[in-house]
Order: sequence, then C-alpha cells, then structure tokens
Amino acid sequence: MTDPIEERRQALYMEGLALFGKDQHEDALVKYDEALEIDPDWTEAMHGKAMALMRLERYDDAITVGKRIVELDPNDAFAHTSLSMFYQRKGMIDEAEAEGAKARMISWKEELKKNPDAAPPGPAGSMNVIQ
Repeated sequence: MTDPIEERRQALYMEGLALFGKDQHEDALVKYDEALEIDPDWTEAMHGKAMALMRLERYDDAITVGKRIVELDPNDAFAHTSLSMFYQRKGMIDEAEAEGAKARMISWKEELKKNPDAAPPGPAGSMNVIQ
C-alpha cells in the first residue's frame, strides 16, 4: 500500500523539477517549498530549491539552503559543489574554493571504497563542474 503523503511530496517535487526545466524558477520554488512543508529535512527538494534560487540570482538564499543540506548530510559532495558555485557567483572566491575542496575530498573517499588505488583529488579548479 502506498502512502498518500509520500506520493504528494514526490509529486510536488516532480512538478518543481518540470517547472525548473522550463525555466519557471519562481513557480518551481513554490513546489519545492510545498514538498518541504511535508518533509522539512528532505535534501532532494532542498537541492532543487537551492538551484532555483541560484538561477534567480538569490545567492544568499541559495547559500542558506546549501548550508542546511550540509548540516543534514556533511558527506553530500553535490551540496558542497553547489555551495562552491553559489559562493563563486557571489564573488566569494575563498569560500568557493574551500567548498570545492570539500567536494573533491568527499568524492575521492567514495572512490577509494571502490578503487583503493584511486589518485587523490587535484588542486582547486581541477574538478569539472557543469553550471
């Protein structure tokens, strides 16, 4: 049996993704926020919200959401990568580089679990990030 609340949460998130894909970022935020009303600590919806905020150039808000994701899941490499992008766009280069380094280290540690001979992460700027 499916949980109607979970179905609603997931549907709102998917609506947010669809709106984001159509560059309707304000409308996407509404859907992400509705999903987060159901589950305030749902990092997947937070990621969507943060990216929509970035697209709207609301960098301080995006940073706040990104920091919350990291509080909930310190090993979320994508959250650190996103924070790096938000800081970079705000001109906070030192903070951007620090978050990028955290993302690289987390990703390397994950890779080591599968490949014990994985090379360590490269220097700042060596990670390809799609923006």
